[in-house]
Amino acid sequence: MKFSRQSTLRSQATVTGVGVHSGSPVSLTIGPASVDAGFIFVRTGLGGRDREVRATSEAVISTEFATVLGDREGPLVSTAEHVLAALRGMGVDNATIEIDGPEVPIMDGSAAAFVTAIDQAGIVSQAAQRRFIQVLKPVQVVIGDSHGELRPYAAGFRAEIEINFANPVIGHQRYTLDLSPERFRREVSRARTFGCMNDVARLWSAGFALGASFENSVVFDESRLLNPEGLRYTDECARHKALDAVGDLALAGLPLLGAYRSVRGGHKLNHAVLTALMADRSAWRVVEAETARRSRTPAELGQGAAQGMVGGMIAPAYSPDVS
Repeated sequence: MKFSRQSTLRSQATVTGVGVHSGSPVSLTIGPASVDAGFIFVRTGLGGRDREVRATSEAVISTEFATVLGDREGPLVSTAEHVLAALRGMGVDNATIEIDGPEVPIMDGSAAAFVTAIDQAGIVSQAAQRRFIQVLKPVQVVIGDSHGELRPYAAGFRAEIEINFANPVIGHQRYTLDLSPERFRREVSRARTFGCMNDVARLWSAGFALGASFENSVVFDESRLLNPEGLRYTDECARHKALDAVGDLALAGLPLLGAYRSVRGGHKLNHAVLTALMADRSAWRVVEAETARRSRTPAELGQGAAQGMVGGMIAPAYSPDVS
């Protein structure tokens, strides 16, 4: 594939599992989509008809426990963030995501199964120029003690994640990701969703997290990690927050050229910052690949932009084939 071209999947691939909240079985199939389609969820088996929703910030109807997408008739798919993170993280621009239940299967709590499905389907280039949303000036949102910001960044997309939990086993963690397929696969895709045992018990009593288990969640009590196999990364919790941010920000509809900083954030903050960006038309512009490679905003001048540059031109870090 060429850096300047959009990409889609060569064929279809299917994963099956259970929904983390319902505990019900669900099947999800990713497949090709046309140029400029973005990510399209197709919910099947609803009264004998299918309903489609494009994965954009306007389609978000809830961020309470996960990112939920829907239309005027109501919710269509919950926990969309992990499969969206895998598609964006692996450099896919256009894809269909067909699902026969209300939730994306939780699998092992990470995006690894979706990365494997993308590998099985294969990625192919398309005839059209790749397009980006380029952040032109900082946009900030504060929600209680959570803070999020999108700002210009010369070298592609960066996620800077900071978490600080009262639980001493999780504690204070920081993680920074300059997104590329290689780094996403190696450093982020296997990071699992996590929680504290008292929170899990509260969710169970409220009818949520009925499909949660040690097979798909990292669980802590007040003094220790309860999963017998241990952590996949010492900072797995912060890395999972980065995974979620990549998926939630995929709802921009196009890959972002910018840096995202999240402090004590989650789905609600991610969506709020993206909504604030899209609402301020002076804060962003759509650029094609060739323009992105040759342009820098005034806010980016003076930054250490050597990282992610090819021949003095911007080469977004998540491009699947920059050499």
